[in-house]
Amino acid sequence: MTLDSHTIQLEDKEFVRLSSYIMSQFGIKLPPNKKTLLQCRLQKRLKTLQHSSFSEYVDYVFSTRGQQEEVWNMIDAVSTNKTDFFREPLHFEYLLSKGIEDCLKNSGKNKLSVWSAGCSSGEEPYTLAMVMKEASLNNRHFEFNILATDISESVLQHALVGIYNVEKTLIIPGEYKKKYLLKGKNAYENKVRISSELRNKVEFRKYNLLSTDYSALGKFDFIFCRNVMIYFEREVQYRLLKQFCKSLNPGGLLFIGHSESITGFSLPLKHVRPTIFTKIG
Repeated sequence: MTLDSHTIQLEDKEFVRLSSYIMSQFGIKLPPNKKTLLQCRLQKRLKTLQHSSFSEYVDYVFSTRGQQEEVWNMIDAVSTNKTDFFREPLHFEYLLSKGIEDCLKNSGKNKLSVWSAGCSSGEEPYTLAMVMKEASLNNRHFEFNILATDISESVLQHALVGIYNVEKTLIIPGEYKKKYLLKGKNAYENKVRISSELRNKVEFRKYNLLSTDYSALGKFDFIFCRNVMIYFEREVQYRLLKQFCKSLNPGGLLFIGHSESITGFSLPLKHVRPTIFTKIG
């Protein structure tokens, strides 16, 4: 990462103030080696607000007005939003081959609830919508709903619209593309849109995973929180996982990223497959 002569420098004291606040309020860890990253990501905010220094910007962030208007813009800039359709495909294969059928059979229900926590720009919840829809057609008819949450308002707006570059959708199976993707025309020639049938199955909501009360979100049969906890300290990871366990129905499934682990945590979870766990008790 290179800096040009117009880059405004982030001093250590301002970095500590910002990074401590971001960690305490949003769980995102920014160790000292991330100072340059934070500096680069916030340059646009300083330019937009016409601040000539980070000292001026930090004072604004912690002002009454800044707490109301700027904090979420700052988090939008800081958040890492890397995602893809059918990312870590073994999770979706497990749902189709076993997870959904077992859940329906064991619970006796005819409606399943799914939470995509840290959904970014929507590729994960729309992948889930495709998989759940296919399962409802191929196995037995059931209803489902998907809650997709993220801390970044800008990515949620992108997700809500459901328009993606064609290149992003190359990994989607051909039969799914025919059913669930709409080809763009004219100015949207190289883009596709998720069908309204699937978009209507997903509710997007801004939500901070450091919230102390998840009860308002409801109960879920499947929770996907993948490659989110890697940005949190271990203590925050444990708090988060305990909340997920409370939000899971008995026998429900938790899916985490392949670079994440629950080893060493006392949780009512049983290992099912690598990075897949079921709630016991």
